[in-house]
Amino acid sequence: MRDLPLPQIDAEMSSDGLTIGQAAAALGLPMETLRYYDRAGLMLDPTPRNASGQRRYRQADLDWLGGLIMLRATGMTIADIRKIAEISRQPGTEAARLAVFEEHRQRVLADLARTRRHLAAIEQKIATYRAIVQERTSDDATTYPR
Repeated sequence: MRDLPLPQIDAEMSSDGLTIGQAAAALGLPMETLRYYDRAGLMLDPTPRNASGQRRYRQADLDWLGGLIMLRATGMTIADIRKIAEISRQPGTEAARLAVFEEHRQRVLADLARTRRHLAAIEQKIATYRAIVQERTSDDATTYPR
C-alpha cells in the first residue's frame, strides 16, 4: 500500500539518497526533528542507513515527511501521526486511516470555526478603533485649523 496521497517534495536526489542535513534543508526542518520522527516511529518505513550507519533519505521518505509536516501544521498530534504510520504499514487498513482523518478533520473544523470567531472579534475591534481615530482626526482638523 504505497499509493498514499502525499505532498511531493522536490529535491536533487543522488542514487544513495540524501543525508540528514540535505533532507532537513529540503524539508525546512531541523535535523533533530528528523531524528525525533525516526525514533518516535513516525516514519512509514525505517529510515535507510548507509554502511556507516548514517541515515539516507529517499524520495518516498521525503514525500512521507512532507505529509507529516502538513499534518502537524493542521494540529494533528504526534500520537495520531504515529497511529497513521502504524496502520499505514499494514494493507487493508483504509477504513482505520479514514477514521483517524475524519476525527482530525472535525478538530480542524472546530479550530477553524474558533479562529473565524476570533477574527470577527478582531475585525470589530479594528472597525471600532478606526472610527475613534477618524473621529479624533476630524475633531482635530475642525478644532485646530491650519
